[in-house]
Amino acid sequence: MTGNSACTLVKNVYSTILLIFSIVIVMGLIFTEQTKLAQDVHPALAFVVLWGLILWLGMVEGGQASLVGLAPINFELYKDSHPTTYISTKVCHVGDNLDRYLMGRQFMVIFIAFCINMAGAPVGGAELWGLPQWIIDVFLVTGFAMILFTCMIGQLATQVNASHCMLDYINSYFAVFTFYTAMAIEFSGLMHVSYFIQKCVGWAAGKPIQSNEPPKSALQAAFFWFRVVLSAVVLCFSLAVTLEGLFTGNTTMWDGVPNAVAVILFFLLMSVVGLLEGMQIAFFAVAKLKKSERGRAPFALKTCELLFRGDGHNLPGFMIGRQLCVVSCFFIIARVTSLNVEPGNGNNIFGVSDAAQTFFNMGFLGAVITTILGSITWQLVASAFPLAFLSNPMVYVFLRLCLFLEATGIASGAWVLAGIHKRVAGFQRDEVYIGTPEEREAKDLGDSKEVEHALAKLPGFTSMPEALVKLMSQDPSVKEFVRSMSANNIDVGDLNNLEEKV
Repeated sequence: MTGNSACTLVKNVYSTILLIFSIVIVMGLIFTEQTKLAQDVHPALAFVVLWGLILWLGMVEGGQASLVGLAPINFELYKDSHPTTYISTKVCHVGDNLDRYLMGRQFMVIFIAFCINMAGAPVGGAELWGLPQWIIDVFLVTGFAMILFTCMIGQLATQVNASHCMLDYINSYFAVFTFYTAMAIEFSGLMHVSYFIQKCVGWAAGKPIQSNEPPKSALQAAFFWFRVVLSAVVLCFSLAVTLEGLFTGNTTMWDGVPNAVAVILFFLLMSVVGLLEGMQIAFFAVAKLKKSERGRAPFALKTCELLFRGDGHNLPGFMIGRQLCVVSCFFIIARVTSLNVEPGNGNNIFGVSDAAQTFFNMGFLGAVITTILGSITWQLVASAFPLAFLSNPMVYVFLRLCLFLEATGIASGAWVLAGIHKRVAGFQRDEVYIGTPEEREAKDLGDSKEVEHALAKLPGFTSMPEALVKLMSQDPSVKEFVRSMSANNIDVGDLNNLEEKV
């Protein structure tokens, strides 16, 4: 056994042991009625809700990897072998529906994380089975047990399988239900203020947002902007209620933390989550750039040098460490923002009804704030200004932190779970069903949708000319040339000049 193999084995073993211990502790808290939901309602409900949400989170995370990864693939290759997968993709991969799905999915992840916190996180002063205080502090007070439990089971393990077995992973009606739930959330308009932010960012970057759909009719435009205004109102109201709860000490924040500190912590953690969300987008945006195109800012260069060093392991390593950091922040934000006002005592926020106060206590408002201000907005900024984003020294600091967390192997148990899940479910790699990209191209069923998406971003083009589609599928150099035009924002006028020279 080589040194690397032995190290990997040790990481897998100790991480799996930590995960099992964390599960036992969380279950112990639930059945001793030391979580909010178990205490307020019943341990059995908390148990069912927790495991149900963890499994659903797994489908949300794995579904994203699958639906994004399958976007370039021709439907004809799998609609017969995976008919249930086709139910989702035939809708998701039309027009701007993939973007709509991702918007709704982002809210689902955060809201599910908030609800998991309610079902499984310990209440203040929780003790269990006479465990030493240091174990209580490490696993319960810090939320470490819940972080490992959620990350490894609900996120990382599912992402591992879904990244290679996309077709099998979403070939179920559970995946279809999850997809349409995300689409319904987006349609509701709760997140629509993000589209306004997107347009503002595009305007600031000098890159108008282009759609893959025809222009909206007057009625469609009116409905769109109505939802934007509604979303802005919901966001402002959510902020007002949450800040009122923080300033009056009516949240589930740990005892002894001053109200002013809680407010500062809230905005600080939102910034950390936003930074980590933006880093992911910016890193992928510069991944294919030449070294000479990655700017001259010292920290941007240092970040890229570290990120793409060696065999490129640091990029996936960052993704694992990032997931641990983001989930940690989600749970702390959930504790900071979740209201803890007992309905019926006359202390309801802004004097709302008891039913409304009960709804506020669910953490829905905190999820809205975190999704829009702590996630989507930062992603949009990083997408428009990736090099400027990487010039922030804190990006380099958090990259180092994420790589350190991954190097500890603390989440390596996810690989063990992924292997077990894959064997039990009978997942197979996508190449078994649809072949490699080269094989698909040889059958004249190449990944044309990826090219169409790239061409849609070219100024002056509204649809894909069929002759160009065929030429690009036959000649890879033409395909790369078109992509380079998209990347460099070459205008149609430049193409006309080129034609005259030819």
